[in-house]
Amino acid sequence: MEKIIRLENRNQLQSLFGRHDENIKLIEEAFRVKVISRGEELKVNGAKANVEKALTLIGNLLKAIKEGQQHISKEDLHYMIKDSKSKAVFKPKKTEEAVLYFEGKPIGPKTRGQREYVEAIKNYDIVFSIGPAGTGKTYLAMAMAVEALKNAKVRRIILTRPAIEAGESLGFLPGDLEEKISPYLRPLYDALYDMMDTDRIEKYLETGIIEVAPLAYMRGRTLNDAFIILDEAQNCTAEQMKMFLTRLGFDSKAVITGDITQSDLPGGKPIGLLQAQELLKDIEGIKFVYFTGADVVRHELVQKIIEAYQKA
Repeated sequence: MEKIIRLENRNQLQSLFGRHDENIKLIEEAFRVKVISRGEELKVNGAKANVEKALTLIGNLLKAIKEGQQHISKEDLHYMIKDSKSKAVFKPKKTEEAVLYFEGKPIGPKTRGQREYVEAIKNYDIVFSIGPAGTGKTYLAMAMAVEALKNAKVRRIILTRPAIEAGESLGFLPGDLEEKISPYLRPLYDALYDMMDTDRIEKYLETGIIEVAPLAYMRGRTLNDAFIILDEAQNCTAEQMKMFLTRLGFDSKAVITGDITQSDLPGGKPIGLLQAQELLKDIEGIKFVYFTGADVVRHELVQKIIEAYQKA
């Protein structure tokens, strides 16, 4: 079967094909079709069902280009292909979906699950995000926190995670307590430096506008006018989770992230995230968002690795 698509101009063709024609090559591989350009025409050849799927995706890509998304990256296209293969109605990525921009780069959701997550954070004061590694749980929460701080929705950002031992012993690590704990907090710093200037981060850390601390340091505090992120919550005990959730003060928002399949708690210790899921699921004002392998935004092999472990 062969179908022809007529484009409006050469610019559309360039945006669609991408650098070194990598976009069209990806479409050909994903749908097992052959795409040939002749002037401002595209010919799509292949089995009928495959051609129809490819045409739907190309039509959505052209719509996104007309709406202002002139650059279709390989990463963007990867998620568009995943969306187009699902039964849900595909919506082109829009510029306004970006949570914030840093050095001209938009930072925002890429999958349906991530879009649901961002909307939940906007509309709820407590959000739990549960799912496998690489789904953007921490990264997007950080982006929402930075956006809230920049727009004066909160006065400070508090980032915390339990300093649980994952196969290593804190006692054998060099340095004082702060130096021992620092490696556990490194992923939070990494996300932060992706979204703000180094000088500004250092200034905010010095003045307490941004605070990165182990979960134990939260005890006894009331956190007002803050955006609080609890990362790696699968390593919280039931007592720690209750302690953290009851720190929330006025005009504050809390996001709790975790992967229940990767808890490092000693055997027999109740997982606080699991208990919270059961106890709080019906409370109005608290939202649970669940990610799957389809939301993984790391190397595509990560998704396959996750799926293999889930099957096992």
